[in-house]
Parts: sequence; C-alpha cells; structure tokens
Amino acid sequence: MKKFSLFVVRTLSRVFALLPIRVQLLFGDMIGLLWFDLLRIRRKVALDNLKRCFPNWAESKRVSVARASVCNLGRSFIEFLRIPVVASTVNEKSQWKDHFDIQGLEHLENALNKGRGVCLLSAHIGNGDWGTVGLALHGIQLHIISKEFKLRWLNDLWFETRQSLGSQFISDRGSALAILKLLKKNKIVVFVLDQFMGPPIGIKTKFFGYETGTPVGLSLLADRSGAAVVPIYTYRKPDGRTGLVFEPEIVYAGSEVENKDIMLQNMTQSYCDKIEEWVRLYPEQWMWVHRRWKKYKH
Repeated sequence: MKKFSLFVVRTLSRVFALLPIRVQLLFGDMIGLLWFDLLRIRRKVALDNLKRCFPNWAESKRVSVARASVCNLGRSFIEFLRIPVVASTVNEKSQWKDHFDIQGLEHLENALNKGRGVCLLSAHIGNGDWGTVGLALHGIQLHIISKEFKLRWLNDLWFETRQSLGSQFISDRGSALAILKLLKKNKIVVFVLDQFMGPPIGIKTKFFGYETGTPVGLSLLADRSGAAVVPIYTYRKPDGRTGLVFEPEIVYAGSEVENKDIMLQNMTQSYCDKIEEWVRLYPEQWMWVHRRWKKYKH
C-alpha cells in the first residue's frame, strides 16, 4: 500500500509540475469547494468557530472566510504534491526560491547566536509544510514536532514526502529528552501550538477570550533549556508567493513567579495571544475546521 501510494504521489507530482502554478492552485480551490459546499465536511464547525471569534461579522462574511479557509487547505494539498518535484530537481532548486519571501531572518540569526537552540512558535496559517520547503531551499533545516497517523503506511508516506528536503520530524509524544538534546546542539525545533490539547500534555488557556487547552511543551522546554522562542508564520501573498515572517523573540518577563504551574500557564498564554494576532490578520488562511474549543477536562 505504501509503495503504491508513493507511486501515485510522485506521478501526480510530475503531472501537476507541467501545469502553470495558477492552474495548480485552481485545482486546490476546487478541492476546497467540493469539501465545503458539496460534501460540507465540518462546515458547521468552521462557521461556529468564526461566529465565536467574530460575532459582529455578517453571516455572509463568515461563510466567505470559512470557504476561503478550506480552499487554503486544498491549495496546501496541491503544494504537498509539489514537494517530490522540488526535491528531485537538485540542479534547479534555485528557481524555486522565487516562490518564497522570507522576512525578519535577523530574528532567527540573533537567537541562534545565543547558542542555546531556538524554539520556533508556529501555527496552521498559510501552508507551513510549503514554508519548510522555502526554508530548506535557503539552507535552514528544521526539526518539527508533529502528530502521527494511526495508519502506518499513510504515516510513512506523509513524513517521507515532507522530509525529502532535509527537515526532520519528531513525534509529539515522549520526545522531551530528544528535543532538549537538539536544543543543546543549537538546533531549530518547531512547535505548532494552535490545536486543542487536554491534560496532562495541555494546559488551560484562552484563545479569542474563550477557555481551551494548549500544549505546554514549548513553555516547559524553553524554560528548561533557556532556548529562545521566535515566532514564525506563513501566509499566501497576492502575487502567489508564500511569505514567511520571523518575528522578534518572545522574552518571558515573569520568571520571578514562584509557582511553576502559573509561570508555565502565563508563558503558554503569551504564545496563544501571539497566534491570535496572526489569525486576526489572516483569518481566511487559518484552519477553522479544527475543534479548537473542546471542553478542557482536568
């Protein structure tokens, strides 16, 4: 199954590579429209989430943004199919650099100069996987914490494709020691922090003013290692390129708090607040179909 699926992905990659980029993305939009308007998969979840966060919007605007969000996921799938093509054109990789606009790189460089590793705070905005391709083409190798699929063949296919340009992936379960070792070697580890997580891995926070659960791992490991926490997000630019924005390091100013749990909660909340800023900036590019506000059970 895995070999057959890999063959299909590579074949589709070659086929789509022959099409203009705009046509490729049009296929992504068609996937989104099929998903949102015909199959209506999690349509209600997306609209309910938008109503919670933007209660003053007209219903028509919420529908429009939700549809654009799902089309963004469709485009992300098409870009996933491009990865094998980019990885195989070794002598032509420079031509792909034009697809990316990296801003604020000095913030990453300043953090690396401290020598304690870098924790990148990120979220499901734009297309992070395609963004890692852009960073890899610019010589920036990442270690990304990611959930795994239960189906082994699908998991292998997904991660082999994503790792083909050098990025490495780490399981989100039982990986604290491995992450600390990477940070000690001054490596870059990516934490995607905008999905719900209950205890004991998650900690109670607020997102758009509503209670939810957020993974505490970034706060815990940044505190233990002394690594810098640098925010980064991706977004789709009007000209079709992908923007990658590194922001200044988030320096937690509450280290004097004696209660460790309160300190970790405050740190994690500051990360949620940063992600909320991005979502408000590009609401049509966030993953509204995710059930972010599940009930947090102690």
